[in-house]
Amino acid sequence: MESTRGRTRTKTGRTMLEGKLDTIARKIEQRESLTREDALFLLRRTDLLTLGRLADDVRQRRHPAGEVSFVVDRNVNYSNICTCKCRFCAFYRDEDAPDAYLLAEEEIFAKVQELVDHGGTQLLMQGGIHPGLTIEWFEELFRKLRQRFPSVQIHSLSPAEIVQIAQLSGLSIEDCLKRLQAAGLKSIPGGGAEVLVDAVRQAISPNKISWKLWAEVMETAHGLGMYTTATLMFGSLETDDQLVEHLFRVREMQERSRDKEGGFTAFISWSYQPTHTELGGATATGCDYLRVVALSRLVLDNIDNIQASWVTQGAKLCQVALRFGANDLGGTMLEENVVAATGVAFRMSREELIDLAREAGFTPVRRTTGYEVLERY
Repeated sequence: MESTRGRTRTKTGRTMLEGKLDTIARKIEQRESLTREDALFLLRRTDLLTLGRLADDVRQRRHPAGEVSFVVDRNVNYSNICTCKCRFCAFYRDEDAPDAYLLAEEEIFAKVQELVDHGGTQLLMQGGIHPGLTIEWFEELFRKLRQRFPSVQIHSLSPAEIVQIAQLSGLSIEDCLKRLQAAGLKSIPGGGAEVLVDAVRQAISPNKISWKLWAEVMETAHGLGMYTTATLMFGSLETDDQLVEHLFRVREMQERSRDKEGGFTAFISWSYQPTHTELGGATATGCDYLRVVALSRLVLDNIDNIQASWVTQGAKLCQVALRFGANDLGGTMLEENVVAATGVAFRMSREELIDLAREAGFTPVRRTTGYEVLERY
């Protein structure tokens, strides 16, 4: 009798799970937004291939032409001096460290010239939270970059850097952004988001800005007509609930941008890389990564583009992610130093990205920062 009841409970439990999944699938098909409860169910209880199929269906519906995009860009890390000292970071240095640096203008110009020589259109400039660089340093640099390289979009500075610049310069966040924008800053990358829950941020990065300050920078930028991206670094110390909360906070910010000129153009997630960091720990699995990519496509129904992170995951897993909801390969990254400091150093040329997309069954498309198509291959 107990054995029969056990089988009945198992069958009943399975039926209940299938019913919940069917309800969520209908919501997705009818373009209804998912709830936090739905997202947790998908993250915890849905098998990977089913989750991937749901996300791929949404990707096909949103991008029916079967195109996968990328931008030719370069990440210039203008300085590794940083006061935050995040426990997950292997890149930062104290100001008096023997290998601490701040690039001279001519060094930066030489790197951007190389980007232009490769047909690049996007400059991603990020550094540490520098204790001495005020807004005048960035204004002068951005003006010169805009004059010398008019074809390159300055897509630079994380919210944490902008808050630091504003505080050192005695400015509000809005006034700081207005001045940077006037000098040539066109859009802002989503770095420093990590997990937008302060309990996690305090544990892994106690000196970095709160999630609300991160959001304030982004929403202020959106109000000024600037486009930004949003990111997630998962696999450090966050719980499933906190990961889901991050996604919903990004979705809610995007919803509030509906009446503004700017907004999030893309969402990028990557797994924490523990090597050479104070925090240590283990790396999330490839299955974990695919699960997060798929979930982000399903939850973030008001953000068009989901990027696959070949920088941290490599080419093969990146290809799989294109069938788990992702439609964009990010940038060619002629240079990248922050992730590389952990010992993870994938490199991809334009030709390799084109081949990657083609081999996965897609049409490769070179784009601008704002996702305008420049060339189809």
